[in-house]
Amino acid sequence: MNWLLFANMVALLIFGVFAVYAACWMREETALATKWKDQVYWILLGLVIFFATSLIDYKWIKYLGLPLYLAATGLLIFTTFKGTEINGTRAWLDVGPMLIQTSQLAIAGGVILLALVLCTLHRVHPVLRNPFMRLLVTGIVTMIPFSFVLLQGDFGSALVWIPVAGAMVLIGNIPFRYLIVIILTVTMFLPFAFFFGLKDYQKKRITTQIEMLQGKKVNVLAEAYSAHNNLLAIGSGGWSGKGFKNPETINNKGFISPDTAINDFIFPVFSEEFGFRGSLLVIGGFMLLLLQLIYVAFYSRDMMGRLLVVGIVGLLFAHIYQNVGMNLLIMPITGIPLPFISYGGTFMVVLLFLMGLSQSVWIHRIDPEAKKVRPQLKIEHLD
Repeated sequence: MNWLLFANMVALLIFGVFAVYAACWMREETALATKWKDQVYWILLGLVIFFATSLIDYKWIKYLGLPLYLAATGLLIFTTFKGTEINGTRAWLDVGPMLIQTSQLAIAGGVILLALVLCTLHRVHPVLRNPFMRLLVTGIVTMIPFSFVLLQGDFGSALVWIPVAGAMVLIGNIPFRYLIVIILTVTMFLPFAFFFGLKDYQKKRITTQIEMLQGKKVNVLAEAYSAHNNLLAIGSGGWSGKGFKNPETINNKGFISPDTAINDFIFPVFSEEFGFRGSLLVIGGFMLLLLQLIYVAFYSRDMMGRLLVVGIVGLLFAHIYQNVGMNLLIMPITGIPLPFISYGGTFMVVLLFLMGLSQSVWIHRIDPEAKKVRPQLKIEHLD
């Protein structure tokens, strides 16, 4: 077990519980006040799955790729039309006492299946050795869940698929000229996607962000309400912050939506209370985590393990960059959680499953068969 990686992850999880508590402790009259306890329960469940996954050789887990992808995509399609709608996004499946976000299950299955496609598809048939064919299959695997997540209105979760697939294709022995053509093609069609693919409120988020960056006047009581208050909370925290459970924070006064303060907008909450140094510590923790995962990928025993870990790195980086970026006007505001910090049941369990998968790659980095046939070196002692 890579204990440094595990300790880094646990440190972020502990800080996340305190961050969720800091975001909701003052709302005693609502169910939000106990969300930090629910977060602890989800973490404990996720840790059980984490250890179970890490101890199983990932060469067996890879066979779950296609069944998990098909089952999760089926649930995703069902949720798109019959799911529960929250804040204009139909992304949750109501299962008794809890809500399941099926898009998170789909991306977990997608990472495993994409790794399987990129490292084994060329062995199935000689035609599939062509890089274009492997790239085509990768695009189909990515575009199906990507399209349905967009239909649900969850623009943030849909965007995550792009860096995940891009990072895995970059490592998956696809010639660089193919990647350049894809990037140029996507760039060419971006204006059409903006004008014809996005809904009016999604366009407004992007244009509002650009106008705020240009210093133009915006309506801070309407479309710029969240962006303005989030920036105000981050900036007012200063170097050391306003202190834990300070009743004078912008969050405590209700200017950050209670429903999103515990997940999508949790970065402004702890930035205001713990200041720039607290935010820097968390971002540094994420940086250390990503570097360790890249180290694990480097020492993987085969391409399958390397692709799995690189997909997880792409997933984590996309969530971190989008969540922090949208609160700093680097990215448009989209509904996306901050890994290990934001409240979320399905996302937390899926995240710890994927981290267990990366630990499995590290634990089983030495091939047992290769170890058996490795020649033993004889060392002669010279007098």
